[in-house]
Amino acid sequence: MAARLYVTDSGRYFHAGAIAIITVGLPARGKTHVSRSLCRYLRWLGVPTKVFSVGNYRRQRLGTMPNDFFSPANEDTKEQRLLIAEACLKDMIEWLERGGQVGIYDASNTTDERRAWIQRKLKEHDIQTLFIESICNKQEIIDSNIRSVKISSPDYVGWDPEAAVRDFKNRIENHLPYYKTIRDPELPFVKLMNVGEQLIVNNVKGYLQSRIVYYLMHLHIQPRIIYFARIPESLNEGSYKADADLSSVGHKQAEALKNFLINYRQQQLDMGIEEKLRPLTVWGSTRKHASQAVRHFAEDDILVRALPLLTERNPGECDGLTPQQIKAKFPEEYTKSQQDPYNHRYPRAESYHDLAVRLEACIMELEREKNDVLIIGHDSVLRCLYAYLFDRPDDEIPSIHIPRNYLIQIKPSAYGCRETRLEIQMEQESDEDDQL
Repeated sequence: MAARLYVTDSGRYFHAGAIAIITVGLPARGKTHVSRSLCRYLRWLGVPTKVFSVGNYRRQRLGTMPNDFFSPANEDTKEQRLLIAEACLKDMIEWLERGGQVGIYDASNTTDERRAWIQRKLKEHDIQTLFIESICNKQEIIDSNIRSVKISSPDYVGWDPEAAVRDFKNRIENHLPYYKTIRDPELPFVKLMNVGEQLIVNNVKGYLQSRIVYYLMHLHIQPRIIYFARIPESLNEGSYKADADLSSVGHKQAEALKNFLINYRQQQLDMGIEEKLRPLTVWGSTRKHASQAVRHFAEDDILVRALPLLTERNPGECDGLTPQQIKAKFPEEYTKSQQDPYNHRYPRAESYHDLAVRLEACIMELEREKNDVLIIGHDSVLRCLYAYLFDRPDDEIPSIHIPRNYLIQIKPSAYGCRETRLEIQMEQESDEDDQL
């Protein structure tokens, strides 16, 4: 709930009531990725959101099942499949009635009959519905999704990757004869064509549902890597207003970061960990030391972007002060900052909450980006972006550790982000934290 704009007694926002999002589509079309990514974004906005996965309910009750279990033609498993779907839907309805606002029902829901049954159940409880159908007619996208996502699914733990791919393709074939795309013009739905190439929106109502559509316009499921690195050392680390140049050590750190990342990416390709070397884009703020750091990459013809939104948190009247000086000059404010470091704002300063709200547009840029991205940022900015990607609560943001002289590699996937922290050896290390 990092970028929550306000607080309500009910815990619900935007006068939207309770909404159920129902995923639709064949396996390997990105439904789980969409569900979890959308959940993360809505929670970032402060909207109480939860994913209810029919697949998880099935695994909890029955464990891993052969692919013919999932076939709509299998009458022997029909009752079991329906009972699991009912249990999942029932839990989502109960959660929404207890104060949740957006429940995401993650399942295939490929038939008109199943969707009508869901719609009827939700209408009985006065819950709005929004169907999100994932459609893909490009085999290369489907194959890539199977390999990059489904072989890491809990259903295929310990499987040989090639055997997992064959099994999952059989599961898809079992569903094909029964799949019916949404055609009812009365239903509120969004159709995602080929993971973001085209969106079809029908009968979507209200501000929150419009925000959901806005987010989906930026989302894709193509594999990419996000890297975080702290801005190298400047000539005046303690002052925001100084907008200082990089120090000589800072230039060495920036050059070492560039060389390390270029070599690391090539090693990942040579070792077969990555299938191809995707283009790299480097982001930095418009501050002097950030611009000078990314310039090292531009010298090697790597695309760089300057985003003013990535500017660090403004310390206001505490600029240039040590924690001891802040405590002496603003004793009451200092106490408040210790009690609520995320929301507290020193005089003429930004709070972490202010920064999180400011970064939402940058988050949309990050979701839309299909290149690998390196963000060279101040630790306060990277803390917020890290919290978004890993769905961390807002009160943890000020204490997230983003060390200097480390490269943080983040790989988004349908089942969440995975990180690796890689130390970069420097001639001189400097790791000063925020003063506030």
